[in-house]
Amino acid sequence: MRILLIAGGWSTEREVSLSGARGIHSALKNLGHEVLPFDPTTDLDELFAKARQCDFAFINLHGSPGEDGLLQAMLETANCPYQGSGPTASFLALNKTASKVVFRNLGLPTPDWEFLPTPPADDWTPKLQYPLFAKPNFGGSSLGMSLVKGPDEIDAALEIIYDMGEEALLESYIKGIEVTCGVLDDTALPPILICPRDGAIFFDYTSKYVVGKCDEICPAPIPDALTRSIQDITLRAHRGLKLSGYSRADFIVVGNDPYLLEINTLPGMTPTSLIPQEAAEAGYNFDELIAKLIELGMSRSRA
Repeated sequence: MRILLIAGGWSTEREVSLSGARGIHSALKNLGHEVLPFDPTTDLDELFAKARQCDFAFINLHGSPGEDGLLQAMLETANCPYQGSGPTASFLALNKTASKVVFRNLGLPTPDWEFLPTPPADDWTPKLQYPLFAKPNFGGSSLGMSLVKGPDEIDAALEIIYDMGEEALLESYIKGIEVTCGVLDDTALPPILICPRDGAIFFDYTSKYVVGKCDEICPAPIPDALTRSIQDITLRAHRGLKLSGYSRADFIVVGNDPYLLEINTLPGMTPTSLIPQEAAEAGYNFDELIAKLIELGMSRSRA
């Protein structure tokens, strides 16, 4: 097939996207496909023409555009199949506040939160107790995220987020271990235990993308009952948001209690990223994982 490989984009995660696209490009070539690279930052006005020249689009974008459903909507207009979730589900999952509303409605455990779409008044105080996390509502890769330990730090944390042009989400800080769990073809994958090094308090950008800054243990060395609980919550969230093909859910676990933080519809796809690690434990090498995602995308398009 001729495959349109979409990567780059204009979000703060552009470099992460381009890095992952290199491994995907190699896998697609190994699988015998012709690859046409496409960067919406420079070529968005050519998307329909390029998509109609291809049999399939593989999207490797993070944040907006990509995870917000924009490219998916445009590809559907061009009748070009693609991997992963559709426009509505993608947008809902990317919006951290909206997805937490869905999680709570489904009865899934998620930390308490406060949504601040615009800067609060001068006399405002958070509803949550300190410490707490301040996050961009739409961002990823932990960019713009701060652990706020007291009232003297909250203004600076919010300023970072608003300066990014983002809405702010405050979330209760829960001290525990970090676990992530993927879904592939409506089946939960083996979870991964994430252990940031060098005293990192949480799985920040450096821990995620700098070699040697984090240990990722797959399968997670946790009790079987806890593994099953995490996998069950992951599947319920995936289905509740009406996601397709694959996704990855992130958790904080305290004792035997997992708390769902967010779910990613276009998770990192370098050969050493979290979903490829989990898929390898389930028996898929990287090329086979890419082939499976194409197969699922084609099946979804036919349906």
